[in-house]
Amino acid sequence: MKTGLLRALNISQVGLRAILRNKLRSSLTMLGIVIGVACVIAMTAVTRGASQSIQDNIASLGTNYFMIFPGATTQSGARLFTGESQLRIDDVNAIREECASVAYVSPGIRSGGQVIAGELNWGTQIYGADVDWVFIRTWNVDQGTFFTEAEVRAAAQVCVLGATVADALFPDGDSVGSTVRLRNVPLKVVGVLERKGGSVMGTDQDDQIVAPYTTVMKRINGSDRIGIIQASAIAPELVEQAMQEIDALLRQRFRVPPGGEAPFTMRSQEEMAASASEAAKTLSTLLGTVAAISLLVGGIGIMNIMLV
Repeated sequence: MKTGLLRALNISQVGLRAILRNKLRSSLTMLGIVIGVACVIAMTAVTRGASQSIQDNIASLGTNYFMIFPGATTQSGARLFTGESQLRIDDVNAIREECASVAYVSPGIRSGGQVIAGELNWGTQIYGADVDWVFIRTWNVDQGTFFTEAEVRAAAQVCVLGATVADALFPDGDSVGSTVRLRNVPLKVVGVLERKGGSVMGTDQDDQIVAPYTTVMKRINGSDRIGIIQASAIAPELVEQAMQEIDALLRQRFRVPPGGEAPFTMRSQEEMAASASEAAKTLSTLLGTVAAISLLVGGIGIMNIMLV
């Protein structure tokens, strides 16, 4: 026992003397080890951070969230969006009344242009929605209020600004109660949405104006067609059931024969999360490969130094 301990102490002393005698070589060896380990830690942190960021962005879309897109068709075996919408407000009302698993539903109509407030202007998009939109997207109002059901029915010229638009047009923070103009249509600002940041696609979610869909239809677009339907299920486990109920209802309303192609398509938050997770896994594999190569190169360098 004592002999083994003495031998270990002797080996340690010889090693320490060698390190002190060759300070530059020892420092370079330690540097190689530190860089290799730091590379692995950094790659792991980046992967986890990217994955968490993706999940947070998807969660910011709303709870139990899914969308119905119009104009889907099959061309050469591929499912494509044609841009032609057959969805109408009656379809939204039918979903609200007949689909028991759906908690909230809102039509969506998007337009864009230059918004003017006093001497300032900002290029952005205006999104027409119903009062259920804030519950579907779980998006709170930071200042003022959201527009009401009565204002939707009356196609009132009111709107709610995203945080980016509010900062651009009203740097002093006095946006609520002011008036903005879009395509020569004056809109009274009744509220400002809380800041949400970027989306999964990298776009700024706060760079938009939300107004009653009736206002966008009648006063800005001049069309009774809607571009998208947004909805949320009563509970996470009922998302698939809610989508099946809507699919059956819309197929019946559009008189789609059994097995026929419906003029719409649906996508849930879970599908978006699965796509994002797959992208995160690919990123993790790529970064892991880079880290492994770095460790291999560092290890070969250390081995060469030790052999010398």
